[in-house]
Amino acid sequence: MLNIAGIETFYGPSQALFGVDLYVAAGEMVALMGRNGMGKTTTIRSLFGLTPAASGTIEFESRDLRKLPSYRIARLGLGLVPEGRRCFPNLTVRENLIATARPGQWDLMQVERLFPRLAERAQQSAQTLSGGEQQMLAIGRALMTNPRLLVLDEATEGLAPVIRKEIWAAIHTLKQQGQSTLIVDKSLSELLPLVDRCTILEKGRTAWSGLPGELDEGIRDRYLGV
Repeated sequence: MLNIAGIETFYGPSQALFGVDLYVAAGEMVALMGRNGMGKTTTIRSLFGLTPAASGTIEFESRDLRKLPSYRIARLGLGLVPEGRRCFPNLTVRENLIATARPGQWDLMQVERLFPRLAERAQQSAQTLSGGEQQMLAIGRALMTNPRLLVLDEATEGLAPVIRKEIWAAIHTLKQQGQSTLIVDKSLSELLPLVDRCTILEKGRTAWSGLPGELDEGIRDRYLGV
């Protein structure tokens, strides 16, 4: 479904990615991992054309994404939940959800069933929500585009434990439904039992890829430890 091979990305003269490789097959949930500043968000920005890769391959369902603007990449079926959520603050919860909606399985009823808090706050402006509720809204908004591939950047970072629990329960539901997903999160205890494969970045390069069960203490200490 998604194939990224050897991408190099720059911010002006500064190189951020030096050769990132990863793939996501249909129905898979894949974790993109690494310490802060190792290139995870830049990889996602390159995938969506927000910070275009200077070289390498980015293909989605055999379509070359490097030649496309961001809005066309989204229309091909990629849904992004960006780091920092970025909801439309002056729109209501419901207006946020329908703003970019496309026909498919996910509609208001399905999203509000996944996140009942959003139904309770449907007429509130997004700026009045807690950080956790805004994250639910960001996930719901991405699902309303009915993506073939959902990309979650820092899915639960900095959220209260009760909210984190609700979001992980929703991610479990997505997994059970076969939603193809690329997910970034630092919570290994929730992440590893859920994903099919892991890719770790180190200084802008793919340093390790494998199954969650192969991610032993040595690899964790080397690439993920503080």
